[in-house]
This record gives sequence, C-alpha cells and structure tokens, in this order.
Amino acid sequence: MFRIIKTRNTLPIIVQKCFVSSVPKPIVNPTIKYTELFINNEFVKSSSGKTFETLNPATGEPIAQVQEGNSTDVNNAVEAAQEAFKLGSPWRTINASQRGVLLNKLADLIDRDSVYLASLEALDNGKPFSVALSDDVPVSSSVLRYYAGWADKNHGKVTPIDGNYFAYTRHEPVGVCGQIIPWNFPLLMLSWKIGPAIAMGNCVVLKPAEQTPLTALHIASLIKEAGFPPGVINIVPGDGPTTGKAIVDHLGIDKVAFTGSTEVGKIIAEGGAKSNLKRVTLELGGKSPNIIFSDSDIDQAVQGAHFGLFYNMGQCCCAGSRTFVHESIYEEFVEKSAKLAEKRCVGNQFDPETKQGPQIDEEQLNKILSLIESGKQQGAELVTGGCRVGNKGYFVKPTVFANVKDDMKIAKEEIFGPVQQLLKFKDIDEVIQRANNTDYGLAAAVFSKNIDTVNKVIQSVRAGTVWINCYNVFGVQAPFGGFKMSGYGREMAEYGLQPYTEVKTVITSIPEKNN
Repeated sequence: MFRIIKTRNTLPIIVQKCFVSSVPKPIVNPTIKYTELFINNEFVKSSSGKTFETLNPATGEPIAQVQEGNSTDVNNAVEAAQEAFKLGSPWRTINASQRGVLLNKLADLIDRDSVYLASLEALDNGKPFSVALSDDVPVSSSVLRYYAGWADKNHGKVTPIDGNYFAYTRHEPVGVCGQIIPWNFPLLMLSWKIGPAIAMGNCVVLKPAEQTPLTALHIASLIKEAGFPPGVINIVPGDGPTTGKAIVDHLGIDKVAFTGSTEVGKIIAEGGAKSNLKRVTLELGGKSPNIIFSDSDIDQAVQGAHFGLFYNMGQCCCAGSRTFVHESIYEEFVEKSAKLAEKRCVGNQFDPETKQGPQIDEEQLNKILSLIESGKQQGAELVTGGCRVGNKGYFVKPTVFANVKDDMKIAKEEIFGPVQQLLKFKDIDEVIQRANNTDYGLAAAVFSKNIDTVNKVIQSVRAGTVWINCYNVFGVQAPFGGFKMSGYGREMAEYGLQPYTEVKTVITSIPEKNN
C-alpha cells in the first residue's frame, strides 16, 4: 500500500521478494536523536514537562521517552505558523519556484538518511526494514519531489465574462494547516500531507501518531537543515484526545487533514465545524471488496489477493479484506490462499527473511484476536492461523477464513490485521450488490480476463480506487481517497492540491475609450 511499484504480468514484484543481498544492512539499534517538540525551527520541551513512551512492537519494550504536546504547545506552534504566514514574511514573499527547491532539498536529505530512517521506521512501527527501505523511504521522497514540481504551476485562469470587464482567478494558500497522521505509514503519510500544503505556500502544524513519532521528529531536523523558514512546518507529538483535539479546535488553524479511523474522522469533522468552520479533508477506514471471477488467472488472483490483504501486517485502510470468489473456483482458491499464508515468514522486523512484522501495539493485537474469535463463534471456517505468534511482542499468525457470510462481524468491521476473509458468490449482479453493501468506499479490485465484466464492475462499485488484475498499486500521479464513510477529499496527484488552495476571483472594470 501507499507506494509506487513496478509490475510484471500485472503482479507486484515485491510479492515474492522481500530482501536481496544488495540491500544495505539495517541499523538494528538506531540512535534516537530527537524526542522533543519542533516549533519555530527549534526542538523544545513540552510546556507541561510530560513525556510518553514509544514502544518497539516486536518486544513491547520502550524505545524512548518523547515530549508530549498539549494545547499550550499547539498554540505556540500555531502562533509560529501564523507569524511565518504573515503578509511580507520571508515565506509569503519567497518565489513559488523556491518552495519547490526547498521540497527537493528535503527529499535529497531523506534519501541521504534512507538507511537510518528505514531502521527507525522499522523499530518504531514494526514493519520489515527491507520494506521500509524499498518502499516507505524512497516513495516519501518521490512524493515531495512530485509536489516540488507543482509549486509554481498551480495557477488560475482568465475568465471571459459579460460586459467591459477583465476577470481572472488566483489560487492562494489556505493558511495554517493542521495535519494529523496515522501510525501505519508514519513517514509516507507525513510526505502526503506536507508535500501539497507546502507546495501551495501554506504553513503546517503536524501531529504524528503517538505510537510512531520518531521518524517525523527526524524529518523535523531535516526541515531545518533544508532551509525552511522558522514556523513554516511545526511538529507536535502527543495523543489524539489532547494534542489532536487542540489542533482541531484551534481558531488559528484554517484547515485540518486527517488520516485514520472513521470513528475519529467523525469527531474531527464535527470539531472543525464547531470551531471556525475550518476546511477538513478525511482519509478514513475501509472494508474493500476484491472480486475474483472464474475466468481470472487463479494463481495471479491468489497472489494479488494475498498481497492486497497481508501487506504491512494487514494494517492498510484499503486492504482487500472482503475477497469474493466465484463458486466454481472457490475451493481451489481457498486451498492456494491458505498455503501462501502459511509460507509467510513472521518475525523480527530486522530479520532479512521476515515478510510480516508485529502489529503496532497490544491494543491492536487484542482487537485482531477478538475479531478472529468472533469469526470462529459465528461459524466461519478457520483454514489456517488464528492465533498469536510467541508471547513477546505483538505478532499474529497469518489467518485465512473460508465460508464467511456477509453478516459476520469479520466481514463487516475493519480488522486492520493479517486476517483474510474469503466469501463465495454466484453471479456478477449479486456480487456487485454485496460489494456495495458496506458503509465504506475506499477501494475495490476485480480479477477477470473479460473486459465486459471488468467494465461493469468499474462502473458499479462505489469506491475511490478500483484495481484491475492487481492490488495496492499506487503512484503519486494518481489521486487517492474514498466514497461514503471512507472520507472526503483526495490526496496525491493534482487533485491533492485543491484542498490546500483558496480560489479568489478578481474582476477589473475596463474604462471605455474616450473619443
């Protein structure tokens, strides 16, 4: 998920390839350099002096104590951002192209520190180092480079209106943007948020997830090194109910962007409306359908469905977590899916053989295990997995359920873990209706060789992204976002710029020529 990948025969290369000898070795115990708040281009302690632990999910042991921001710290960050955004400030008077230069410099520094950042991401998040190095880090820098190119190209239009007038539009920055990012892709989500905001000339107050603050704080040091003016980007770690709420409620913040659960998204939408009617964009949860027709290449479909569910330990908002398989190939599909899941190597995130690291924390582990238990109790067939791996850290054995029914809890709720649900269907009209029978609409996929079948699904399914004979293929040039309760607004591509700009119409009277 959330990466630019090459494909061969429409299957992601990385499906069967986790590590190669040419990949640099990880820093298994990376030095933790930054644990303070980053406000006005300086690292500072929280006003309360409070800290929180960030844990290694592979062991459950503390990595570091991080300063915990509160409403006072958020206010300090907002004041710094407002000062940076003032008319006549260095940031407001900088050439648009220079914003692109700064984003490119930041991308260069991320590439320079790629091994350290990948090691830190693996330690704090639990994802395999090889994946962090091959996917998360380089794609983060590529996102910044893409938006660097847009910095001086998001222009308005001359509009021919009736009468003796000259009319045109200007695209101006929204102002101070609050950004709240999740723990499943900490580094990548940071780039998705700051890239378009900065390219359009906004200032930012960003809160990383409390589970995974470390890579964001290292990026803060690179922001200063790259030469961004003070106050343009501020990073304030802390929890959702305190720090996140302070961002949403603050009257000095003009826009909030949030990626996370639908439950929290509703709270943010309400808070943004009640405070100062701030603009809000939301990228929320999903229960995405992946439809496998009988004429598909079954091996390709099994691989694609496996990748679409188990990537990033199943911790993907767009995971293909409802896999609908045509009844004529169902049994074969179940058998092959189970065998593939059983081959998946679960272990320490720094082990080169590991394909699946730990879940993010104990709370998520317990939620996944509880939902697995509900699947058993409601009559789904547990084909493989279904239990914790070891007694240290937060590992879950890759799990496959067969004979899943639409009304089962595991088929309705977002599990956010390595639990594949395989459902049976008979015909296209039936499966489209079932695919759309959900509150979510983030993504969908269809595996078929029949163009008519594919086109009907594309036009019928209500989802922001539809993959054909592949899954989790992303490019910064393609927008991402959801229908229904999966949120609103789009990230990436040119569409990702729109939430960070205000459109101003300018109309000038043209005097009539005197004879």
